Amino acid sequence: MGQALYRNYRPKKFDDVVGQDHITQTLKNAIKSGKLSHAYLFTGPRGVGKTSVARILAHEVNKLPYTDESIHLDIIEIDAASNRRIDEIRDLRDRVRIAPAVAKYKIYIIDEVHMLTREAFNALLKTLEEPPAHCIFILATTEAHKLPETIISRTQRFEFKPVGSAQAAEHLSGIAKQEKIDIEPEALDILADYGDGSFRDSISYLDQLSSFGKKITAEDVRNLLGLPAKTEIEKLVGGIDANDSAAILEQLQAIEQHGVNPQAIAAALSSTIREKISQGNTNDRDVRILSGLLEVSASHRPKEALEICLLENVTSNSQPVQAVPPPVSAKPASPAALKISEPEIAKHVAPGAKPSPLAGSFSLDKWDEVVERSKKEAASIYTALRLAKPQLEDGKLILGFEFPLHQKKLAQTKNKDLVSQIIEEVSGAKVVIESVVDKAEVEKAPSVQPFNAISSVFGAAEVLEA
Repeated sequence: MGQALYRNYRPKKFDDVVGQDHITQTLKNAIKSGKLSHAYLFTGPRGVGKTSVARILAHEVNKLPYTDESIHLDIIEIDAASNRRIDEIRDLRDRVRIAPAVAKYKIYIIDEVHMLTREAFNALLKTLEEPPAHCIFILATTEAHKLPETIISRTQRFEFKPVGSAQAAEHLSGIAKQEKIDIEPEALDILADYGDGSFRDSISYLDQLSSFGKKITAEDVRNLLGLPAKTEIEKLVGGIDANDSAAILEQLQAIEQHGVNPQAIAAALSSTIREKISQGNTNDRDVRILSGLLEVSASHRPKEALEICLLENVTSNSQPVQAVPPPVSAKPASPAALKISEPEIAKHVAPGAKPSPLAGSFSLDKWDEVVERSKKEAASIYTALRLAKPQLEDGKLILGFEFPLHQKKLAQTKNKDLVSQIIEEVSGAKVVIESVVDKAEVEKAPSVQPFNAISSVFGAAEVLEA
């Protein structure tokens, strides 16, 4: 059975390591001068060479040849995820006292060391404080922030960097030539970008593609990775620029029918918008869309989150929402003037009771400041607040929304509490907040294309009928 490409091309000496010259050169100098540390810490993202460099270092300090078949009694690799308990580390602490069998140094490589328990770290700490002269520890982790400072302070730390896309593509091209894999340069660029700095991932995908039996195109790579075509994303951007909600929904549907998930669409769209911004072609809407796209992957309903992120920005661009309504007179406005029906307000007030009055002096001319502060405190609710229609009614702040999605977001206790806190910071007033679907806006909806599009996504059951 053939060996995986990423194993075939795993570096066996320092000069083979790509993209980590700042580390390999330092280690070569330390070996040459004999100034070795008793403990090293290799940190950085996965697939960038931490374990490979640890193995190379272990063989170099012992002047041992390193091949894929190399097995040496004095080079011990430990997977911390499987040996994380205090008993295993106590056993290790006892064994390090034993002199090397044949080599000059006994070297322990502990991979994913952040997985150790607190008790295990305490046991390891004693060994790192007073290590035998013949022992060297190499700790590797993708999550250095989970390590106790007492451990980090007793090591020489080396931070591995993600490999740049251009350098990764060049390396992949060299592997493809050696393996006689016929692949387009654009396809290599896509693999390098998708690897996100991880050589191992990029090489693994190249290995999968090598069985195609024909010239590998950029389209082949996108199909394998589930990525949208560049032309499809350009059409989507065109719909956004044209404020065409129907075109946006149509293009999203076309992309999804090709098997592309919403998260991949959001990532590709983010990349295109960032490129646009880097070229100096930007506006406030691009920044708002980028902010919204960040939430797509974490959403429980990524498809709807992506659609709303785009549609609400088209709506807000073609029909700007006035964040600060005209100053309100001392006399409370009637429900008719608020464009929120009495039944809607009554639903949020207990029978026979009146809402608590504002415990301070809050007026709607401060609403713009509240919205801006929310952008810094919680970007996730900023968009919803920006589209809210705020009104004061009998001492209660009613937030009216056109879309039920936004109403539900602000109905969450944690979000209402956050807005109340911001209002109190701005005005000193303690307010009671309720969010409702603004019926006046819903009634207008049939003539407004963006709402029709959203209604088709969520269904009429989401809209509160009169």
